[in-house]
Amino acid sequence: MKKRILALFLAGAMTLSLAACSGGSGSSTPAPADTTAPADTSAPADTTEPAKTVKVGLICIGDENDQGYTYNFVRGKEAATEALAAKGIEVEWVVKWNIGEDSGCEDANIELAEEGCDLIINNSYGFEPYMLKVAPDYPEVEFISCTNQGSWNDGLENTHNAFANIYEGRYLAGVVAGMKMQEMIDNGDITPEQAVIGYVGAYSFAEVISGFTAYYLGAKSMCPSTTMKVQFVGSWSNATEEGNAAAALCDLGCIMISQHSDNTSPATTAQSKGAFSCGYNNDMISVAPEASLISTRIDWSVYFEYAIEAVANGESFDQDWCHGMDMGAVVMTDLNEAIAAEGTAEKLAEVEKAIHDGTLQVFDTSTFTIDGAELTQAFALDTDGDFTPDSEEAVFDGAFHESYFQSAPYFALTIDGIEWLNSAF
Repeated sequence: MKKRILALFLAGAMTLSLAACSGGSGSSTPAPADTTAPADTSAPADTTEPAKTVKVGLICIGDENDQGYTYNFVRGKEAATEALAAKGIEVEWVVKWNIGEDSGCEDANIELAEEGCDLIINNSYGFEPYMLKVAPDYPEVEFISCTNQGSWNDGLENTHNAFANIYEGRYLAGVVAGMKMQEMIDNGDITPEQAVIGYVGAYSFAEVISGFTAYYLGAKSMCPSTTMKVQFVGSWSNATEEGNAAAALCDLGCIMISQHSDNTSPATTAQSKGAFSCGYNNDMISVAPEASLISTRIDWSVYFEYAIEAVANGESFDQDWCHGMDMGAVVMTDLNEAIAAEGTAEKLAEVEKAIHDGTLQVFDTSTFTIDGAELTQAFALDTDGDFTPDSEEAVFDGAFHESYFQSAPYFALTIDGIEWLNSAF
């Protein structure tokens, strides 16, 4: 009996002890407080800089339908716009088409300045005098004259010149022409004396003379018997007269036509006459597939991108800009391998590399003569406006250094092997 009472007593004591340990009936130790910060569900701040916008005026002597000079500027405009967009710069273009080299160009510059353009590009040589009449009245606007030479040293901070070393491309096109003519000689299709180039030139200006001389020297480097006849048409862009000049040259026995003019008519005329052709400003294979060997052109997008980006960033840029194949500012179009001489592509690559690394100088004075003598002296710049160079020696290190002292070409010499049929100023 005592054992039973003791057992009951111990059981009750254990129950009380467990109840005391649990802190009372139904109670529990509270969980620690949650100190984690609430998640940030708001959108991240936009740190992207807003696009910069530059309003650019472009004054053109022709329009995109010429498939030559102005069309080449349009290509440059489009490529530069795309490249600048990738840099966060938007370009608003205002284009004036078919403007003459007269007071209409002055009006076009004024209109674009009044429309709020930050930069105005004049694309033709003869536009510069009219542009320079306007520029002093709009010092906040940058004015560019392409292919001329009076803006970089006129004392105005807002005027610029720009060109490219197109003579490099001319020389390479000449290499293509020379290889074709030499192949024809080797095949017995023509005699060495029949390797005659006909060249359609716009005006008797240094820009044109430099170009056709480089072309001739490139051709002669591949075909030593090459000679050239030049017919000037007195216009940068006159498709009919350019075609007529090409026809006349073919009738004089020229078997290879080239040009410094704006349209495709010299190439199409060459094809109709059974001659070959090297073009300018645009690939002309599509319009003359049986004649057009290759073309060369300035890629204006390189300069446009450079100048517009500077304006967008509030920076200054060169008042006289000139580059060539070193920056991709001079390019060759596709080679028409269906009619080009065998091995032309490989030779082109070789010669282009030599121009790049300086081992080939286009106007190497050992490769041409004037009145039977090697050129040893020639000035580059005309400082008094009489169209006769009188400053800066251009001949040194065995070559005439074109576009070294200014962007605009100044090679205006008549070398042996090139016959001028007329002149036009």
